[in-house]
Amino acid sequence: MEHRKASFDNFFCETRAGKHVPRALFMDLEPTVIDGIRTGKYCSLFHPEQLVSGKEDAANNYARGRYSMGSEIIDLAEQCSGLQGFLIFRSFGGGTGSGFTSLLMERLSIEYSRKTKLEFSVYPAPRISTAVVEPYNSILTTHSTIEYSDCTFMVDNEAIYDICHHKLGVERPSYASINRLIGQVVSSITASLRFEGPLNVDLIEFQTNLVPYPRIHFPMSTFAPIISADKAYHEQFSVSDITAACFDFSNQLVKCDPRLGKYMACCLLYRGDVVPKDVNTAIAAMKSRKSVQFVDWCPTGFKVGINNQPPTVVPRGDLAKVQRTVCMLSNTTAIAEAWARLDHKFDLMYTKRAFLHWYIKEGMEEGEFSEAREDLAVLEKDYEEVGLSF
Repeated sequence: MEHRKASFDNFFCETRAGKHVPRALFMDLEPTVIDGIRTGKYCSLFHPEQLVSGKEDAANNYARGRYSMGSEIIDLAEQCSGLQGFLIFRSFGGGTGSGFTSLLMERLSIEYSRKTKLEFSVYPAPRISTAVVEPYNSILTTHSTIEYSDCTFMVDNEAIYDICHHKLGVERPSYASINRLIGQVVSSITASLRFEGPLNVDLIEFQTNLVPYPRIHFPMSTFAPIISADKAYHEQFSVSDITAACFDFSNQLVKCDPRLGKYMACCLLYRGDVVPKDVNTAIAAMKSRKSVQFVDWCPTGFKVGINNQPPTVVPRGDLAKVQRTVCMLSNTTAIAEAWARLDHKFDLMYTKRAFLHWYIKEGMEEGEFSEAREDLAVLEKDYEEVGLSF
């Protein structure tokens, strides 16, 4: 009982009145989205001081988020008795997500240098773009936070739209549909912090097993089974089925083809009715597949977590309630394809110095653009080199 309560307290703080308040901080430079939480269905759950918003947005501008607006609301306080680390959720493409968060990451690294910092980052989708300047913001923020983040789990809206559309039959996916899918991934990653399990994985273990070199810290997330609520009664999925589904790129939360790269590490996080014997059989089957290639310097490749607490779903949501799920976090050289795509779009605009004046106007220097782009070229090269055989 005590242990379960302690696990629960990892994510909730109990007040003197006996109320449990989530250990979460919502931040935005403009008030609209945060106001939606302040007046929404779950407004009583959060402490008002945990909902922080400014008066003006960052206008899709990294420089505005970092230099002009962000520095005004950065001062934070935090109450924790045994802080293990931080989970940071943000987008790469927006002004607040790119600019303000880079300022926040820098501050967290100075004040909590030894604490784990895991990011869930929405990476610009190849075809669905919400802002012209997303490539600028994404590359500037990757350059400025690469040293401060320990592990960044990448998701992209296009991949999730496709999953909602093709697998869940949602004609026009809403942000709620998209976020619930990401929520299942996050829930799998944090399950071991919240419930006892035969093979639990804590935050620091993710890093140890997924990040071979400090800069190679952008794993891809995959989730299975992804099945709509109305089909659940007709299908049963074995541990082998859901494990194999993780290597099918239609279940990936970011667009790139793992068959074109090599895996450095895979972390398989199972939930529900799962036993180690079935997991071992499933992994042996995957290792024998020609399409699943590991770098030759890491032949073992798999880290496993099992938590018997079954997955839960939001009532009347798109996802079916199932007996067992798996979330795979894989560090693969194929993700370099996503960086190359972004770099190309950056180059097309930067060659013409298009839209640059908006950034310079907010206090940035042009040199920061070329420096950030050079750093990303090095990152692409880093991925290329780790995939080479001896």
